[in-house]
Amino acid sequence: MSDEQDIDRKRLYWHSRRGMWELDLLLVPFLEARYDALPAADQVRYRELLASEDQDLFTWLMRREWPQDPDLRRIVMMIVEHAETTDRDRRQTL
Repeated sequence: MSDEQDIDRKRLYWHSRRGMWELDLLLVPFLEARYDALPAADQVRYRELLASEDQDLFTWLMRREWPQDPDLRRIVMMIVEHAETTDRDRRQTL
């Protein structure tokens, strides 16, 4: 990873850390586990998602409603799916 990529990754990590613990528990693990393997278009969507307000992110990631924008909806659904899969896998190993 180049220095520029490393800086970009650290920036994404800190932008993924929000003012709400619930958001941190969903965004940071997704970034760490899935972001690098995403197609470039989905990486852009993730960055765009991070520009959203915490209250909107909370509503979307808690599945109370979905974003109107289909691109944001796509990445939110990927994050929710990742969290559900990770949780299911964790429970199976207990």
